[in-house]
Amino acid sequence: MTKKKATTWLTGAVLSMAMLTVTACGGSASDGAQKLGDKSSDASKPGEKQKLVIYTARDKNVVEEIIPKFKEQNPGMDVEVLTMGAQQVLERVRGEKANPQADFWWGGTQSALMTAANEGLLESVKPSFADKIPAMYKDSQDRWYGEMLLPEVIMYNSKALKKEDAPKDWDDLLDAKYKGKIIIRGVLASGTMRTIYSSLIYRQDANDPKKGYDWLKKLDANTKEYAQDPTNLYLKLAREEGTLSLWNLQDIMIQKELQKQPFDFIYPASGAPILVDGVGVVKGAKNMEAAKKFYEFLFDSKLRVELAEKLYQIPTRTDINKDTLPAWLKGLELKPLNIDWAVMAQKEKEWMQHWDENIKGKGSK
Repeated sequence: MTKKKATTWLTGAVLSMAMLTVTACGGSASDGAQKLGDKSSDASKPGEKQKLVIYTARDKNVVEEIIPKFKEQNPGMDVEVLTMGAQQVLERVRGEKANPQADFWWGGTQSALMTAANEGLLESVKPSFADKIPAMYKDSQDRWYGEMLLPEVIMYNSKALKKEDAPKDWDDLLDAKYKGKIIIRGVLASGTMRTIYSSLIYRQDANDPKKGYDWLKKLDANTKEYAQDPTNLYLKLAREEGTLSLWNLQDIMIQKELQKQPFDFIYPASGAPILVDGVGVVKGAKNMEAAKKFYEFLFDSKLRVELAEKLYQIPTRTDINKDTLPAWLKGLELKPLNIDWAVMAQKEKEWMQHWDENIKGKGSK
């Protein structure tokens, strides 16, 4: 691969045509945006131990890699992390709007974050690295910023299924030979799965979702079961209770390389939905200064390179020296599905409710 292709992801050009509508955003912050380190924000009293409450959809491996480093830099801070699905984070933050219990939302799809921003659930906070994140990867009013890019791909058990026998594209999943071999992580509780399924509806025809519903009904007919969480999904695939799934590239790589699971992926030939997975400060956070510290820490360029190497994350920052990036990332060429993410954010709830009530478990009937 040429040097030019190897760094395409960094410039954002490879995604620009597909994701210019991630947000109706520009590069400037709103007038009311708080800058990180703004002294007008609440701060702990002298001698008082700072606290930080984080709601996260991040994998356990990611949390265990990052939180100890942050606590090492902030030894006097009490950090509480609650892990749940991205959709569950949205629902919890929404339910706690009148009395916020979390300070920082770490890990959410752009659809979920756009919804939260529109509902007034996220604070307008402009970080120091704001101009290093392309406009397509952040909110125009600084209510959320994309931390990394997540291609959604086809996952398979490489021990039970040869790569040449695995599906090459989305439509291949409907082939009768894969019936009973597909295990899907429970859709409604997962931001990842909601986005994948919504993308597959959009891919058929966003103006006529019935076409997408019919497609998902065929996929449901080939699906053996819906796993309750990622851990359960990995266990079932490792045991060969099923051999195929749909999941994000980063978590597949973590399971393959770090957990030594027999997993691999196929990048769909027609393209993949590429999520901008982001973060935000909860509106009315009780520990604003602590939240801002974590915000800055999380986007530190050295940490981003380390996470690309260790945890297979694709950073959104455009100012990272390409020579410091790991080989796997330099060699990855992304091909996105052409998706209007604003439409996705608007329609996701309606589409997923229809899937849950009318399609799930009924595909073979």
